[in-house]
Order: sequence, then C-alpha cells, then structure tokens
Amino acid sequence: MVRAILLDGGDNVVTLIDPGTQGDEVTLGGQPLANVRLVGDIPFGHKLATRPIAQGERILKYGKVIGQATAAILAGDHVHVHNVEALRARGDLKEAA
Repeated sequence: MVRAILLDGGDNVVTLIDPGTQGDEVTLGGQPLANVRLVGDIPFGHKLATRPIAQGERILKYGKVIGQATAAILAGDHVHVHNVEALRARGDLKEAA
C-alpha cells in the first residue's frame, strides 16, 4: 500500500506521501482509493491520477488548474512533465481556469 493525500475534493490527482511500486494499492486516510492501483513506479511527492484523464483535459490540484494533459492518462498513472503541460505562469495565457 502507498499513502496519498487529496488536497481538494474536486482534484483529479492525489500526491503520494510514500514512494510507490507498480501494482500498489493507494490509500487516503487509511482507506483504499476505490479502483486505483499504481500503473508504474511513482516517486514520493509526485502526482497520481485518481481517474482517467483525457488528452487536453485540465489537471486539478488544490482545486485549481495546474496543467493540461498532453496524452491520455489512466487512473493510477504517474502525472508529471511527461504527460502534462504546465499552464500556470506561462505568460501567454490570461488564466488557466
């Protein structure tokens, strides 16, 4: 099992507070996160998708948009620079809402 924290109920990612290995079950507050197991290894402090995220869909953390998926992301997938384009502080966008 790997522990994670959910920062806002509307987020589509959680942050791991343990490093995780492929196949690990994810828990929030000691309770299993329904139907989510790690698709691959994920380091401590990194994000994990709690549900499938379509290419182009916004990534939500802290209840705010932090990026946009550059590829389809499975539930349990690592969410990081390889599949997310940052939208915050780019300067060419008015607001990532």
